Amino acid sequence: MSAIRAIRQLTASSSRVLAARSVSRVVPRATIPALRSAIVPARAFSVSARRFGEGASDVALAQKLAEELQYEKEAEVDAEPDFLKAFKAQNIWQLEDIAGNDEVTLTRKFGNENIRLMFSIADIQQESEFEGEEETEEEASTSYPIRCSFSITKDSAPGALTIDAICQDGSFIVDNCSYYNDKRVGTELTADADWKRRGLYIGPQFDTLDITVQEEFEKFIQERGINESLALFVPEYAEHKEQKEYIEWLANVKKFIEA
Repeated sequence: MSAIRAIRQLTASSSRVLAARSVSRVVPRATIPALRSAIVPARAFSVSARRFGEGASDVALAQKLAEELQYEKEAEVDAEPDFLKAFKAQNIWQLEDIAGNDEVTLTRKFGNENIRLMFSIADIQQESEFEGEEETEEEASTSYPIRCSFSITKDSAPGALTIDAICQDGSFIVDNCSYYNDKRVGTELTADADWKRRGLYIGPQFDTLDITVQEEFEKFIQERGINESLALFVPEYAEHKEQKEYIEWLANVKKFIEA
């Protein structure tokens, strides 16, 4: 979720809370039902005013979606922002992003190795909840922790090395490293491969390894481009994609409601 949208939601939520508190302090509780009954008829839609589907709320919902869509389009950044242009110009990682999907894939060659990175923009939506009304814009713009999965395979070997990590604040924090004798089991995104992986040993927690092993392993992955530069790109691109998908979602839902 974009920082702008998150702050708008926080402001709207705070306003609703303040409004509710004001009513409860000024209006006696016994008179609230009467006020509600007086207000509802003025806001209700008549049957003749209905459009689109059969619901009386269709028009109002479509209007709100249109307003939100217009706002997001006005705030939308370029289709290809500078950070993305710079990333592509390096010509190290190849970006695979399918519109409508929440997963992004980056691939590259390193010697005789094939390296794949996958991450999901769903982590942005899960981490975008504010913890309180005192949240500031600066706090809201901090890097989101995004789970990443790397796989390394070799043309000359049958196995696969997979690395699960968290990307945040310009670094990858490795959780564990697994090795699979069968390359397909380790890398395929199928139900059958996933079922087979569940019954296999995935390796120790990375932070339980000898410190010297951890250090050498970190050098190993950094040499393959799994470094600070990539760790800064992942959350930035994730938010860029989430914003694009949100705008498309607004347009699709609006179109469906109006059909």
